[in-house]
Amino acid sequence: MDTSAAHCPQCQAERTTEADECIRCGVIFAKYRPLASRLNQKPPAPSLPRSRWFQTAKEWLIESDRTADSMTFCGRVAVFMGLLWWGWKFMTTPLETNYTGESVLHLVNLPFHEAGHVLLSPFGRFMMILGGSLGQVLMPIICVGTLLVKTRDPFGASVALWWAAESVMDVAPYMNDARAMDLILLGGVTGKETEQHDWNNILTMLGILEWDHRLAHLTYNLGIFLMLGSFLWGGALLLRHYHRLR
Repeated sequence: MDTSAAHCPQCQAERTTEADECIRCGVIFAKYRPLASRLNQKPPAPSLPRSRWFQTAKEWLIESDRTADSMTFCGRVAVFMGLLWWGWKFMTTPLETNYTGESVLHLVNLPFHEAGHVLLSPFGRFMMILGGSLGQVLMPIICVGTLLVKTRDPFGASVALWWAAESVMDVAPYMNDARAMDLILLGGVTGKETEQHDWNNILTMLGILEWDHRLAHLTYNLGIFLMLGSFLWGGALLLRHYHRLR
């Protein structure tokens, strides 16, 4: 039997190598671990599970697009580059120039603007007036939802988001004109010649007519933010599409 001497790691009392515990302090040798070692050992970092919301958003916004053919990719690139060029013009042209109001997309937004007045007219005068601007912004947002949910076309939804951003920017010059009322309205007259200037009426009813310029710039910047978001979204989808072609 091996009776060679050793020492207890805690109290330094002599022990035999075959002993299971110290006869002086009672420490169990197999379970002993110095305090310094226990203090220095860091607990494993808790893994942060991805939220269910994040996973759902990723699935709907990115991963639901599984198109892999090259012709569709080329068409998407052409659309993306066109919107990027046009959007850059919108974002870098000052609000006061009314570039958005003079673009061809203003004519696209106009029917939805007028339809908004009609659809919200049962809810009172204020909502009827506000309905014009709401109508032209809500239509592209409805398109975003439809393309995501109904047709599972995230890239098309990113294009619709671009349209929504442009439509928001299109509202801003009208808002900016609330006090001056110099813009030519539908019918070929200015707001000074008629009482149908939407934003003069809205801000007057709210008692904040003097905020017209600040609200207009805030709205314009919101449109720029949404447009940048559409570019990031569309660009991410194009990159994934490109990798599927390889």
